[in-house]
Amino acid sequence: MAGALLLLLLTLASAQSFSHQRGLIFNLDNGELCLQSAQCKSSCCHRTGGLSLARCTNRAAENQECSPKSIYGVYYKCPCENGLTCEVDKSIVGSITNTNYGICQDPKSSSK
Repeated sequence: MAGALLLLLLTLASAQSFSHQRGLIFNLDNGELCLQSAQCKSSCCHRTGGLSLARCTNRAAENQECSPKSIYGVYYKCPCENGLTCEVDKSIVGSITNTNYGICQDPKSSSK
């Protein structure tokens, strides 16, 4: 009986931790370790190199390098902030190797 009560309390405690606004797996802040961009508030799980740990970070601002898409959910260059587009020459090989980098541009801007 005491074992069942302890198990119930532990289950409730772990369930409570998932009900907070910022979770352990999703809704992660910048700087926190991630495995997929869907886990990050910013929607960008970024790594600096092939063997580095990925962390949530801001999306790319205007005139910064960007990646238009990631097959794996982790970026070497983050996608653009909302309202900007990543101007890049897309290729199949670049998509597979995650090397299709471009520059964030405002599509409403007259200068390119």
